Amino acid sequence: MQTSLRLGSLAVLLAASALAVQAQTAAPSPSVRAEKNMSLELANEIAGAAVAACAANGYAVAATVVDRAGTVRAVQRANNAGSHTLAASERKAWTSASAKAPTLAMMENAQKNPAAANLVNIPGFLLLGGGVPVKAGNEVIGAVGVGGAPGGHLDEQCANSALDKIKAQLG
Repeated sequence: MQTSLRLGSLAVLLAASALAVQAQTAAPSPSVRAEKNMSLELANEIAGAAVAACAANGYAVAATVVDRAGTVRAVQRANNAGSHTLAASERKAWTSASAKAPTLAMMENAQKNPAAANLVNIPGFLLLGGGVPVKAGNEVIGAVGVGGAPGGHLDEQCANSALDKIKAQLG
């Protein structure tokens, strides 16, 4: 009988210890962050929608989508888009993701504000319209950059059109 009580007590003690360990591993550590990011499928959908939006207006462009770290996730280049559009779209996307802001607004701010004029000297920054952050709620999870329309404001319109098409997926 005493052996049964000891074994029962030991089993309860082991179960309680296992629950305590499980609770500790289930609770997020304050030094580990959980971040949203975009899937390859979503990145491809955004790039395709941006190229299609510009094509509907007669513009042959390239669209690049980067993740929150500025790493390229998807690239699409329309037939007849100039080869320079690839680099321009990537730089616009990277700049927008890095600054978490549209590149057209950044360009306009740099033109009006002498303190912001040096943004053009940051390696890799391209202050031309066409880079737009991709947000899930209020969190920037990447950016889309479009290059090749006859004006950055038109590139930005295509990027925004693409984001409008997928906004339901961003929660």
